[in-house]
Amino acid sequence: MVESLSLQLVFASSSLHEQMTAYLTRALTRDGFVSVTPPMLNFLSILECGVNYASDIARNLGVSRQMVAKTLKELCHLGYLEQIDGKGRQKMIRFTEQGEHLISAARQYLVQLDEVIGQTLGDDALAGMIDAMQTVNGLAQAQAQET
Repeated sequence: MVESLSLQLVFASSSLHEQMTAYLTRALTRDGFVSVTPPMLNFLSILECGVNYASDIARNLGVSRQMVAKTLKELCHLGYLEQIDGKGRQKMIRFTEQGEHLISAARQYLVQLDEVIGQTLGDDALAGMIDAMQTVNGLAQAQAQET
């Protein structure tokens, strides 16, 4: 059987994503942010700081607008997002003050993680890994478009 480094990379990056979101979920829950889950953090992480629209969110996540609507309803109920009437039927979606605090706290925890990783690997090595991952991502996107 042929060994694939690409497959190993997929598994390693998936595991890293799971571990980082689990770390953030535990830390934020400990800080008192209610009902924080990895899928919720994934959803919030793609939002812009200003105004967002459900159709853009659905496109960026590759999910249906119905799925976005369900998640938005939950996040609005929890107090992390708000929907404001916009033009026509589209609603503007923004972070509430509580949602901004959540994202700010998550970023602080990631900065702490940066320090730990930087002390272990070195900042240059970490930056090199990020560059390499972005390059691989671009190559994978190009391959996907060719097929």
